[in-house]
Amino acid sequence: MKFANKLFFMMTALLTAIFTVFGIWMLSSYFTKAMDREMDRANAESGMFQLIFENAYMPLASFGEDYAVPNVMDSIAFGIETNGNYCLVWDDTTQYYCNAGINEELAHKIKEVGNALPRNLTELMEQTEIVSYDVEANTVISATVTPEKEDNYAVSVAKINDEYYIVTVCKSYVNDKGIYLGMSRNITEVYEARQMLLTRYCISLGILLVLGGVCIFILSRYITRPIRNLNHVVNDITKGNYEKRCEVSGNDEIGTLAENFNQMTDAIVDHMHQKELEALQKESFTTAFAHELKTPLTSIIGYADMLNTVDMTDEERSEAYYYIYTQGKRLENLSHKLLELAEVDKNPLKTKAVSTKELEENLRITMRPVFEKKNIKGKISMEKAWVYVDKDLILSVLYNLCDNAVKAVEEGGSVSLHGIRLAEGSYEIKVSDNGRGIPEEEIHRITEAFYMVDKSRSRKEGGAGIGMALCQKIVTLHDATMHIHSKLGEGTVVQILFSRPREEV
Repeated sequence: MKFANKLFFMMTALLTAIFTVFGIWMLSSYFTKAMDREMDRANAESGMFQLIFENAYMPLASFGEDYAVPNVMDSIAFGIETNGNYCLVWDDTTQYYCNAGINEELAHKIKEVGNALPRNLTELMEQTEIVSYDVEANTVISATVTPEKEDNYAVSVAKINDEYYIVTVCKSYVNDKGIYLGMSRNITEVYEARQMLLTRYCISLGILLVLGGVCIFILSRYITRPIRNLNHVVNDITKGNYEKRCEVSGNDEIGTLAENFNQMTDAIVDHMHQKELEALQKESFTTAFAHELKTPLTSIIGYADMLNTVDMTDEERSEAYYYIYTQGKRLENLSHKLLELAEVDKNPLKTKAVSTKELEENLRITMRPVFEKKNIKGKISMEKAWVYVDKDLILSVLYNLCDNAVKAVEEGGSVSLHGIRLAEGSYEIKVSDNGRGIPEEEIHRITEAFYMVDKSRSRKEGGAGIGMALCQKIVTLHDATMHIHSKLGEGTVVQILFSRPREEV
């Protein structure tokens, strides 16, 4: 089931439960108060009936019960019955009075209530509770008596032919046996009023639930709309539309979820692009590596076959041996470079404070014969400072950069390496030349393994296209940055910027 439907049904059920409980409480409270009023009224009228009966009975008591009771009732019944009451007077053996409005079933119920009262005054004084009947449930209920008085009461509700009557009975001890004074009054209107209120409330509750259900349905659809939009975006991304993003509306939890989802998607897409680039680089690396191996191996195999199958002069044989040797050294150099590239970031970097003057001296000793061999004007100068580096790795970087610069210039050209301290405390090393330069569209690929701008010339000069990739890795391990600036036909400048140098104390 969809979340919007769950929300709709849950809210509707909650609304129904709340208003049902409230309605039951309200109707129950109203009915209880109405019945309490009727009970109070019935008890008051019963007490008044007993008082009037006893006052009128005393003067006629000497004539006997059979004479006194009917005469008393004839004189007082009209005043009592005008309030809608029905009267019934009897003792254990005789029914003295019953007005015409009481049917047989109602008279029987009145007597049932009265017969539960104590049979005589002694029994009354020993008894603290009597029973009466709840007609609706057809069960007995408790009624309290007052032992201190010579009278007692019982009250009950009777249902006769779909009508409800409140029945009260009091026992007057004007003789040894006592006379029962029963009254009843029709209270059907109280039950009808309750039923009418219940019907109206059910209708109102139905209308409320329909209107509330519509509002809740609209509200649930509105609340879950961002979630549905998020689901559509997920489906689009699953189908390959990686540029699809959620619309962020509001600063609530759903808006935050949409924003976080967009950030997550951006991160995943960037990661995918990175992986695609890495895969492409690996493919290019494999292709270039295979090509680098193919040329020297083909030459070695060809010359070896010639030496084995063709009669050659000593000069030709010497030339073949030399070519096999040079191509073998090229493969050896390639293998060393590959090992350096693969292992440079596997071993932990051990940095220590190294004087730039010590680096300068090492570079001068190493590069002097290289400069002289090609008749190049080389200049190496580094402003004195201390840098935290791995000495051997940094020397490898600087030697590679200088060697590349030498290969890029013609005889009589110039190559320089300068190191200076910057105002913000970092240290900058620049290697520049006035050689052939690099096309602008190829600068960003210089640090890729096996990439060479001029492949034939690089191979001729012994390059394998791995040096700059190795340099980039070493520089990155030192938390430094390397930037390459070049113009075709004018030369190249490679800039390395080290942070956190320490000046000599």
